[in-house]
Amino acid sequence: MTTADVDSERPDTRAAGDFEVFRDGWGIPHLKAVSALALARAQGHNAALDRAWQLETERHRVLGTTAAYLGAEAVDWDRFARRARLADTARRCYDRLAPETAAWVGAYVAGVNAGLVEGASRAPEFAAAGLAPGRWEPWTPLGVWLSTHILFAGFPTKLWREEVARRLGDGRATLFATDGPGTSGSNGWLLTGARTTTGAPVIAGDPHRFIEDPGVYQQIRLACPEFDVVGLAVPGVPGIAHFGHAGGVAWAITNAMADYQDLYREQLRRTADGGVEALGPDGWYAVHAHTETVEVAGGEPEAVEIVETDRGPVIIGDVRDEAPGDEAPDAPVISLRYPPRVTGDLGFDVLPALLRARTVADLDTALDGWVEPVNVVLAADTTGATLHRVAGHVPVRPHENRLRVVPAHDPAYAWREGAEPTPRTEVDPATGTAVMANERGLAAPLGIEFAPPHRARRIRELLGTPPGSGARGLTGPPWSSADMAAVHTDTRLASSRQLLSLLAWAPDLGPDAERLRDRLLLWDRHMDADSADATLYSRLRADVVHRLAAHPALRPVTGDADPWRSAAYPPLFRPWLAAVPRIGYALETLLTVGLLPYEDRLAIVAASAEAVAATQAESPWGQVHRVSPWQALPGATPEEVWPGLAGDHDCVLSTSSVPGITDLFARGPAARYVWDLARREDSLWVVPFGASGVPGSAHHRDQSELWASGRLAPVTTDWNLLHRTEESTITMTTSTVVPALRPAVHEQKVEGFGVVRLVPVDPAADADLLHGWVTEERARFWGMADHTREQVREIYEFVDSLPTHHAYLALRDGVPAALFQTYEPDADPVGECYDVQPGDFGIHLLIAPAEGEGAVKGYTDALLTAFIGYVFSDPAHLRVVVEPDARNEKALARMVRVGFELGPEIRKPEKTARLAFLTRAALGLV
Repeated sequence: MTTADVDSERPDTRAAGDFEVFRDGWGIPHLKAVSALALARAQGHNAALDRAWQLETERHRVLGTTAAYLGAEAVDWDRFARRARLADTARRCYDRLAPETAAWVGAYVAGVNAGLVEGASRAPEFAAAGLAPGRWEPWTPLGVWLSTHILFAGFPTKLWREEVARRLGDGRATLFATDGPGTSGSNGWLLTGARTTTGAPVIAGDPHRFIEDPGVYQQIRLACPEFDVVGLAVPGVPGIAHFGHAGGVAWAITNAMADYQDLYREQLRRTADGGVEALGPDGWYAVHAHTETVEVAGGEPEAVEIVETDRGPVIIGDVRDEAPGDEAPDAPVISLRYPPRVTGDLGFDVLPALLRARTVADLDTALDGWVEPVNVVLAADTTGATLHRVAGHVPVRPHENRLRVVPAHDPAYAWREGAEPTPRTEVDPATGTAVMANERGLAAPLGIEFAPPHRARRIRELLGTPPGSGARGLTGPPWSSADMAAVHTDTRLASSRQLLSLLAWAPDLGPDAERLRDRLLLWDRHMDADSADATLYSRLRADVVHRLAAHPALRPVTGDADPWRSAAYPPLFRPWLAAVPRIGYALETLLTVGLLPYEDRLAIVAASAEAVAATQAESPWGQVHRVSPWQALPGATPEEVWPGLAGDHDCVLSTSSVPGITDLFARGPAARYVWDLARREDSLWVVPFGASGVPGSAHHRDQSELWASGRLAPVTTDWNLLHRTEESTITMTTSTVVPALRPAVHEQKVEGFGVVRLVPVDPAADADLLHGWVTEERARFWGMADHTREQVREIYEFVDSLPTHHAYLALRDGVPAALFQTYEPDADPVGECYDVQPGDFGIHLLIAPAEGEGAVKGYTDALLTAFIGYVFSDPAHLRVVVEPDARNEKALARMVRVGFELGPEIRKPEKTARLAFLTRAALGLV
């Protein structure tokens, strides 16, 4: 048996063969791998190459460290991310994953880390921001998912309702409900085989989110012996969660608009020793509190106190030194309670199950474990089976919790055990259709505010249009995949009805205003890009919004001295508290209910008609209705690559402007898809930009024109029609991820390095990996340079048979980082070369090639920290013994640096070694 030496850090070496990367004509990645774990690693590696800047932006958002390179504008988010404890929650949820899911996520993270340096070298944003790529932790993908969806349930709306109730009365709390134009706009629909040309189901739709550059969804294909799925992935998260087609089954979602996050009004006080106490149902008690520092590029760092009560983390307000009860009414202290923080479950165990689903029944079973966010799901399979359900965790608690901020100390508002049942329904056999569009429907028992019903009604109307009806661009049933684009792009604005009805009865209009009225009453109510009437309507609507805001009945919530515009609420939440957009989104309701006398509503519309008619300005809607995508890097200028766009916030083509504020839109179809269950190759998809997140690349903006015009690209499924890329050679063997499935004998987090786990070597499964390590030139001191794979396997089978010798793989964040062996010196040849003392314990160590393009500083020292922690976790071990080759000066120097005391040289058959010893006492261990 040979001895081991601690080798120096070295760059990564990678072997080919585990996965292949193909791309279609749009640059969309199609990944093929030998196993699900290898595929997860391939997906992470691909994401790092195509979306490095996006991935690092998301990682920093999770950590609350974006201001360190983006400047003061990012401080608000960083403060919230830390106070809401997003990273800590992600860690909790990761720790509760099933072992196989943890290994799968770890494989993805290993792929990200393997490709991130190269990906960053392609992305000019890193240099512009002065940012170097960091390292992903195993839990980082869970943090990305959480930070992406933490605001999906719209808990800041409760702050708005609280203020509306305080100013207008409790009965008006929901006056501005968005069931009457709202900002949500995702659509989805399912047609059974009875309604299609092929006799098989079709699922189509579009998620409407903020338009980001790069896009929030990445078109991808994931194929291995277990599954072959195409769909829309979230960069930074493994698998395909929301929209996928696995061949036999396909699925899609929209936001259910459920309410599952609560806000509690807390009472906090500082104790004499500087601690923090909160008032709970049983009186005052100590709560968790610590301080973190937010670094700010170009500014002074900001200290943030993190406080967490029994309800949840405090996200609004600070601990006051005054006695409880002295708080000003505009200085609330509010905590956030959200399911993953409470349960430690984000639902990630569902993700690999979705990939493996073969039928609707498989999918339905998997979705029973879904947590965040709460979604409405449509699914179908090739047998014709369909699914229409809600999936997600909605806590059981009083109805009042959903409406307002509730008192923390009152036990009446506590959460109960379990979760609300998730509704489901059958697809209507009479119509053969199911529609989801964020409306008050299947999820109604779980929420308060929903999107207006207009989009859902319009989609049903379109899908039910008989042949020859004259509906624009539609031929009626039966439907094909190609027909779905006409539904995606419908621009009928049903919410215009109430305003135009008042306009029809507006009194005493002048000649110009009368002409405007006659023109708009003849308008077909489609927000087409070339329609000047659409622009006129938008101007009329904006003017009405501002006149409503100035009306005495609404002045309490629109006055310039609004307390919610002060420091009472963090700036991050102020978009939810801005009165004019709230009026714009609720315009249909405000023009209908009796808050304002009917005569006042008529007068406002008449005055607005006069004002708009007087401008005599005309322009097509597409000229003013343009997309304004979000980009993380300040000062970045989006390229104008498309003509003016059609649609509006409650059209099926839901390009959401902000009535009364701007005709530009930042929300819209973040993707479009059509899943054909008869022939997957007849499926279609498109994203606003392209497959690549790298500015200037051929596939950065090549889908923009398709997206803007409402067309879709074909989903390519024939591997022979794809181009195999050189990325296929940048792979790592399956053996680098399989060990992550094994139970660990020791696990330790090393700050700044990651989580180190020790798992037993499997001689057969690990033979390729170990042979690759021990036969490298850098491992010459190991003494196996000329060994074959079979000889290496036989050696470790022998070690495995010994009760006194053990071999482990050390995994750093799930990735093999070292070979660690232990032995009892008096049962080893080394025991014949020195005076063995009771409690001596020997170790051998071979460091694997370091991840990344270059050496990782402190790599070996960090691993040694974990190894020594493992050895000394057994109180019977009093002294660690190592025996590196006497010529290995780097290893000897490292031993001394970490506290070893050098001993004598000894002669062994294979080498001259130098003994070194580390005692428990030297480390201050008792």
